[in-house]
Amino acid sequence: MPAIENPRTFLETLFHAAVAAADPVKVLAANLPEKPKGRTVVIGAGKGAAQMAQAFERLWDGPLSGAVVTRYGYGAPCERIDVLEASHPLPDENGLKASRRLLEEVNALGENDLVVALICGGGSALLPMPTDGLTLDDEIAVNRALLASGAPISAMNAVRKQVSGIKGGRLAAAAYPARVVSLVVSDIPGDDPALVASGPTIADTSAREDALRYVERYRLDLPQRIMDVIRGGGSAAPRPSDMRFARNTVRLVASAAVSLEAAAATARAAGVETVILSDAMEGEASDVGRVHAAIAREVAMRNRPFRKPVVILSGGETTVTIKDGGKGEGKGEGKGKGGRNSEFLLSLALGIDGLSGISALAADTDGIDGSEDNAGAFADGASVARLAAADIDAAALLDRHDSWSAFAAIGGLFMPGPTGTNVNDFRAILVQ
Repeated sequence: MPAIENPRTFLETLFHAAVAAADPVKVLAANLPEKPKGRTVVIGAGKGAAQMAQAFERLWDGPLSGAVVTRYGYGAPCERIDVLEASHPLPDENGLKASRRLLEEVNALGENDLVVALICGGGSALLPMPTDGLTLDDEIAVNRALLASGAPISAMNAVRKQVSGIKGGRLAAAAYPARVVSLVVSDIPGDDPALVASGPTIADTSAREDALRYVERYRLDLPQRIMDVIRGGGSAAPRPSDMRFARNTVRLVASAAVSLEAAAATARAAGVETVILSDAMEGEASDVGRVHAAIAREVAMRNRPFRKPVVILSGGETTVTIKDGGKGEGKGEGKGKGGRNSEFLLSLALGIDGLSGISALAADTDGIDGSEDNAGAFADGASVARLAAADIDAAALLDRHDSWSAFAAIGGLFMPGPTGTNVNDFRAILVQ
């Protein structure tokens, strides 16, 4: 086949194909619940919650009301559902107000009423509700420690549930006796819906012992009052056997697996064979970047384990452990600016330095990588050389978690803006 003349445009097309597969209108249309005899109340949380609410309004043939919360700047116009905005990745007072509002929305409903919960990634930070004995500052401290720890999202959310008055199914329990249908867009490796946004409408399957184990494993330095709650001082989350959940249903409407398959189909339609390594990769972003670089290098130099030309895809959620203090936001900030996808890519760029024919894109499918204005970045075998020509040491920037600055200096940032969905990281490597 002829070479892909513009690898950057080609890789961007694959990203948009992955995002389109998780489009809220498309995925919700196939999962609308049965209409109730009573009221329909919509609640939701996450970085794509406003777009999900907008789509649900468009699709639902009947009266409804409700409220959802999303990240600042991620709102979308809705007519019957109020869209609230709050801080992410660290909670704030507006998030606390939003949590209270969602609890008010489901209060005093009857058994003939329906609650539709639109849940996607980012909801954990957007729904702070400290349990008895704790404050919002305590919940912020927990999130800050978790984000800087390098813990996987499953561990983070197991801890978050223990200090919350709304996560771990507590929001659905408050809606009883109304029926709750949770429509979930998964950003969790393994697609356990109970972990997405810390499962505010799904009964908890983790235990205090799990949270304590994660606190020890990831060396979380938490105040004594928080540890007392995790050890049993707070009220336990409802379990799956709780009768209040007997009529509830959970539907996984979009995931990384489906989105990666859509990207693979797009690449194959362009004549490029494609392999999906995994939709659930976890680990340090820089380590995962080095592994991907080794695979791409092997393909470029020896045509194994895959024959070129080939697109290598993967998804999941990597982490960035802040080693030297920094801001502790766990998204690659540390001493610099960046996110887990740009950190992955800077590590990969170092691993493919000097090799022609390799191009890569790594980006968060919600459109924002960490706390900056980019979803991720592009790199190829000449990226490190371009940085060196600008008198920039790529390895030094990687060491201080300053990947954003690296790619900004060479025009490598990928900035599609908020996408309205969130199915985790998207990584695509083209080897020609």
